Order: sequence, then structure tokens, then C-alpha cells
Amino acid sequence: MNKKVWFYSLFFLVLIIGFYFMLTKIIPGFGKVSLPVLNKVQSFSFLDQDGERITNREVAGKVYIAEFFFTTCHGICPKLNTNLLAVYEKYKNEPDFLILSHTVDPSTDSVGRLKHYADSLGVDARHWIFLTGTKDSLYLAARASYLLDDPKNNFSPITEQFIHTQFFALVDKKGQVRSIIDGLEKNELNEMQHQIDELLKE
Repeated sequence: MNKKVWFYSLFFLVLIIGFYFMLTKIIPGFGKVSLPVLNKVQSFSFLDQDGERITNREVAGKVYIAEFFFTTCHGICPKLNTNLLAVYEKYKNEPDFLILSHTVDPSTDSVGRLKHYADSLGVDARHWIFLTGTKDSLYLAARASYLLDDPKNNFSPITEQFIHTQFFALVDKKGQVRSIIDGLEKNELNEMQHQIDELLKE
């Protein structure tokens, strides 16, 4: 390849790259891979750590992470909530972001117990909400709305079997599940934060 051909090839490559970056500035979302819509969150009604009723109406217009845990768990739950605490610290001043942590052991995790647990983490109830309700409604939300479950339970009735999952669901402002994240994997947690940033812009 002679110098003239090499020069023109390099020139057009730089021109194409420059044009691409110009489009990313002019056209919002250009060049970004949009997260798919995995599911629509069904209507729900639970009690938070302050005994207040929380429904899908209260979280409408918010980007949020849905988690399922229980306060007496000594396995993965402390690790999951330690990881979520780092996310909470990053976004605690973002008015359009929430974390919803649902208990999967409502017979133990009363409103008062969830309040004690939330206080032990030092979190603001306006941005990290702990929820309890009936077992059926909690398990239905986990499986039918957020698509979270242990794969071993796939063939059992939807409100049966104990849920113990390390996965989070990321929900957009329209109440749509856009991503499922492994809460124990650092690279997935880092990617989730990029996803949160994108969803907050939508």
C-alpha cells in the first residue's frame, strides 16, 4: 500500500469515528444498546418498615432495585445487602431511585423487625424500603413480577417453596423489569450501576 492510499484510508477512518461521536452528542441514546423489557410489574400492596402502605403507585416514576431476603439469614443475605449498601450510598440523593427489599419470611419479619434491621444499616426509609406482607403476595411478586427465584423451584406452584435468591431485578420508571443482576458478582453490580444511570435518563 503506497503512502497516498494509506493517508486517505486513515483520513476516512478518522472522519467516520468523528462523525460517530458527533451523532452520540446530537442524538440522545445513539450508539447505546437499549435494555430489553423482560416483564411488567403487577400491582402490589405491602407494609414498609414504618408500617406505611406501599403500592406500585408510590414507586411509579422511580427506577428501583427489587430484592428478596430475610432478616435471620446468615448466608447470602448479609453479603447481598452489603453490596446494596454501596449502591444506596451512591444514589441516596437521587430522588428518582429506590431499593425495595422484600422479606420472604413474613411470619418472622414483622414491621418492627424490619424497622430494626433497616436502622442497623443506617439507611433512609425514603430511599431504601423494607417490605412485608402475606407470603402468597410476596412470593407472587418475586416470581410473577420480578422473575426472581431459585431455578430448582421452576416446576413448583408459584406461591410455594422457599425463595432464597441472590438475584436482583432492576425496574424502570414505567414499572418494567429491564435487567436481572447477580447480587454477588462484582462485574454485574458494576454494570447495574451503568444501567441505573441510563434508566434514570429515560
